[in-house]
Amino acid sequence: MNQNQRKWRPWPVIAAVGALTTISAFAADPELGLGARNTPNLKPAFLGVIGQHDYDGVTDDLLTGGLGWDGLQAAYPTPPATDPSAAELRRRAIHTNYRAVLDITAAGGYGRLYGPNVASNGTADPTPGAGKIAGGEYLAYADNGGGRKNVTLMVQIPATFDPARACIVTAPSSGSRGVYGAIGASGECGLKHGCAVAYPDKGTGNGLHDPTTNRVGLIDGTRVDADAAGGASHFTAAFSTPDRVLWSELYPNRVAFKHAHSRQNPERDWGRNTLQAIVFAFYVLNERYGTPGPRGGKRIVLDPANTLVIASGISNGGGAALAAAEQDRHGLIDGVAVTEPNVQTAKAEHLLIYQGSTLMPATGKPLYDYFSYANLYQPCAALSARATGSPLASLLAAPNAAGAANRCAGLRAKGLLAADTLAGQAEESLDKLRAYGWLPDSDLLHASHYRLATNAIVVTYASAYGRFGVADQVCGFSFANTDPTTGAAIPQVAVLQDNIFATGNGIPPTSGVNIVYYDLLNGQATLDLLARSYSTGMADFALDGAICHRNLIEGRNIIAGDQSFYLGATSARVLRGIRAVQLHARLRNTPAIIVHGRADTLVPVNHSSRAYYAANQLATNGRSNLRYIEVTNAQHFDAFLSLPGYDTRYVPLHLYLIQALDWMYQHLTTGKPLPASQVVRTVPRGGAPGSAPALTVANAPPIPEAPAGSDTITLGASFQGDILSVPD
Repeated sequence: MNQNQRKWRPWPVIAAVGALTTISAFAADPELGLGARNTPNLKPAFLGVIGQHDYDGVTDDLLTGGLGWDGLQAAYPTPPATDPSAAELRRRAIHTNYRAVLDITAAGGYGRLYGPNVASNGTADPTPGAGKIAGGEYLAYADNGGGRKNVTLMVQIPATFDPARACIVTAPSSGSRGVYGAIGASGECGLKHGCAVAYPDKGTGNGLHDPTTNRVGLIDGTRVDADAAGGASHFTAAFSTPDRVLWSELYPNRVAFKHAHSRQNPERDWGRNTLQAIVFAFYVLNERYGTPGPRGGKRIVLDPANTLVIASGISNGGGAALAAAEQDRHGLIDGVAVTEPNVQTAKAEHLLIYQGSTLMPATGKPLYDYFSYANLYQPCAALSARATGSPLASLLAAPNAAGAANRCAGLRAKGLLAADTLAGQAEESLDKLRAYGWLPDSDLLHASHYRLATNAIVVTYASAYGRFGVADQVCGFSFANTDPTTGAAIPQVAVLQDNIFATGNGIPPTSGVNIVYYDLLNGQATLDLLARSYSTGMADFALDGAICHRNLIEGRNIIAGDQSFYLGATSARVLRGIRAVQLHARLRNTPAIIVHGRADTLVPVNHSSRAYYAANQLATNGRSNLRYIEVTNAQHFDAFLSLPGYDTRYVPLHLYLIQALDWMYQHLTTGKPLPASQVVRTVPRGGAPGSAPALTVANAPPIPEAPAGSDTITLGASFQGDILSVPD
């Protein structure tokens, strides 16, 4: 029996712990506010005011906002209204965020293989309104007292929580989303197991400050004047009043977003935020279930020695969970289960990774490095003959039919491509992306990813890593509502801004807020997809801006080869920020499962999970408790699986998050062995785009404990060094 199994053996005694004097071996930690068993349950110093609501599981609930599984599948019942209530914003936020990370079509498996109405044993309840989970919800900021960080933390405690089998699952928000951003992923899995769920928004979320009106959001999403909000603001840009007024006059209609413009580089603290959420969970659990103290208040009964804690998350939330496990010096976390993590590993670019007999040409590069590279070449690569049939390719042409071809021409004119024909330039661009670490599995996804994600991440993360504010407008980019015809920046639409807590994803373009580039040729900020480059005179998706962003990672002008003082200083700030977020692939022997889709084009496996796993294995001489599962025909955005072309080709990675969490839960409670690191072979649904046949288990088979030898991921050595071998 392993150490984690022993946690739950003394539960009959712990249920009556009020009379005990035994002190937990887990010592108090002033920084995180941790206390020993049977001592007063003191509120952690980093927590602000705590809001609490109990939901009956009928009119409202923790998982579906009172909508039930069928309500989440349907369109939201009412249109957005100006000045919505906090309760309305919460319900809409749950609806939006659940649908943002999952395919909610029946053919895709929703309501049958996964969803609120599908129990942890796989049984589906088709009753309308099923899937509601009663319980308590707690909300608070984590801050140092100055109101500058104000990271939103939330804890949900289902009514099924059993103190005799206490457990906590983390659900850091995916992407830049708000605190409900992982409710349909790790949140749902934890609640179904009767665990408390600890949600941090990671210092991102929909913290929008409109300098023109000076309105900001509060922790519950309602919007007020920034001066009135004071330290209760989710995010207020660092302006003096005169500077704010002047800047709004010079650059009208622009807005600031927390992830991009807080000057905090929030990713640096994602691991700490996740640990804070766990500590918050312990505090409210002991307030709810602790024994009365002799002088009032509650005494601690639940602590890390008798409570199972699994760090989980998807995408950026998965990276946050891994960071928390690396930084967990006090034994808070018992296991890790994540999918498609954005994980950046220090000193990983030297790793040798083979897929089959092919040496991967690039591995372990930082996120801003490979995104700024994709930002240059993806539009042109989308025109490759090898990308014919790309799903959502029409979106790339919709705002600017000539944009991709203009991008190819601009790259050639600047010497970044050598081919003289458009067809040759497209093929060369795709070859460059492959040589930079993307797999052929991504060929069909570059078009949609550029249109929906790439520039957004480059613009946001450059500003975040360099700790730039909204007034810096790094590389000429900023955020604004735009005219649907001309792309010019226009005043904010009040109803969209009022509801952005519920409808936004924390990173423009979102909820009417778009990325704009200062088009010098027409003297105004223009939608990035319509903007012209001064150097080319063409509407080439703002190639000049994309080159500027690439210069920041290169530390030089990639066209001229020189380095100005401004470029050098700006690049140095961005590079410092990147180094601050890189992890070391050391998990303190904590059992962990990473699952990643081979076709992930947003967070390519060669730069993320493969590199992290290889570095971890090398650091532990292959004796780590980390397992890596790579799933064929799976990509980053499960929500896209309902769209034509995605539906026929890809399977939901969410099914494998469920399996990984269940597996880790069983490993920690029953000793079930962890699965071997492996490739899981899936079968696309096929059929006609937009009408693929219903997903079955045959399309997405379960992870085997002992895979075939030909599917096993191994670490070996050669005269070249240590090698990670991933089967074709």
